[in-house]
Amino acid sequence: MKEFVRAFMRRPSGVLGLVILLFVVSSALLASVLYPESPWETVATPFTPPGQDGLLLGSDSLGRDVAAGIVHGTRVSLMIGVASTCVALLIGVLIGAVAGYRGGRIGSVLMGVTELFQSVPAFVLAILFVAVLTPSIWTITLAIALVSWPQVARLTRGEFLSLKEREFVHAARCQGESGVALVVRHILPNAMSPIVVAGSLSIATAILIESALSFMGLGDPNLMSWGYMVGAARTMIRQAWWMSFFPGIAILLTVLAINLVGESLNDVLNPRVVRE
Repeated sequence: MKEFVRAFMRRPSGVLGLVILLFVVSSALLASVLYPESPWETVATPFTPPGQDGLLLGSDSLGRDVAAGIVHGTRVSLMIGVASTCVALLIGVLIGAVAGYRGGRIGSVLMGVTELFQSVPAFVLAILFVAVLTPSIWTITLAIALVSWPQVARLTRGEFLSLKEREFVHAARCQGESGVALVVRHILPNAMSPIVVAGSLSIATAILIESALSFMGLGDPNLMSWGYMVGAARTMIRQAWWMSFFPGIAILLTVLAINLVGESLNDVLNPRVVRE
């Protein structure tokens, strides 16, 4: 563990991403403390510029506090990003593990289903799912998970195909261990490093997809989100630039931070990368 921390701390980009990410997570956890009022509540005159009337980031067209919307929107983005990634990892690892370990006809069928999902652009498929199931935080999470698992499945299958032929797996099999024990105790733990990295990067992708859906009006109408704020302000950029600028910066910094942390994790966890 100490070696992992030292290796990670030697990467300035990863440390910078971690600092930004900790700030974002802290904002989400303290949203009710920082802004106890509802982000939908009118608190000032519409189009109040940043820094006036006690509003750090100004107000929108209905007099709502932009800063309150961003802080409360952090919860929505992070929750959808983490929840959808967890579901995608569960589905992807299960399918990829079975396809990689069993192979044969079962593996071909499972990878055929995976390729079928990948044949349609992920964002288009997410739009179809949300439009059919009615926009809500649960349907958005499910839609993003359903378009994210194929990449995880292909990665897991590749790792299992490589690891199941290693000497330590053959040795465990000769000792009489069952297939489930081989997968759970020997193959899966050694395949977790790239899966963890892929999962961390999937969170950033999920946040972008959720923001795009909300921008198009397919977000949860009962929850404030960054994508909704940018979408609602797109026709007033010249009149009130801050309405779309600050939520956009929040999306940019969060996605950038997650990508920086993910890339640094890949450098530290991937044994094929030469460490400093």
